[in-house]
Amino acid sequence: MQKWFNVGKIVNTHGIKGEARVISKTDFAEERYKPGKILYLFLPDTKGDPIELTVKAHRTHKSFDLLTFEGYENINQIEKMKGGILKISEDQLGTLEEDEFYYHEIIGCTVETLDGEEVGKIKEILSPGANDVWVIKGKGGKEILIPYIEDVVKEVNVDDKLVRIDAIKGLLS
Repeated sequence: MQKWFNVGKIVNTHGIKGEARVISKTDFAEERYKPGKILYLFLPDTKGDPIELTVKAHRTHKSFDLLTFEGYENINQIEKMKGGILKISEDQLGTLEEDEFYYHEIIGCTVETLDGEEVGKIKEILSPGANDVWVIKGKGGKEILIPYIEDVVKEVNVDDKLVRIDAIKGLLS
């Protein structure tokens, strides 16, 4: 059974020459959207096989990734793709460096302090700039933001779905 990983969603067209406006869900946009890379489009209302797309060009515009695909040259072809999810297969994941993780490995992990006190579960990852920020749903539903930096995140165990942090002053308050 093939496992698929979401890398983006086509939310609109851009211009008339077949550019797709994509909200990216990948931590490796530059790698995933390189010309020549294969993506698989899963359309919301079809039960059929995904459509294989080859990236022709990639650029960023505001907070979106703009993609063109080989063989798709105009707005009408992209219009039909709106709402579709772009995915890659498990064998396209590639290997990571030490201390690098895929979003799907981190989301859902339980976070605890070095003293063993449970903080909550990671529900989302933000990539606002120099480092990722992990959003934790804490006790009582409170959101806690943890920067993914060496001073804070001390241990990540994706097998046990456990992250240990050093709760530096002001982090959890």
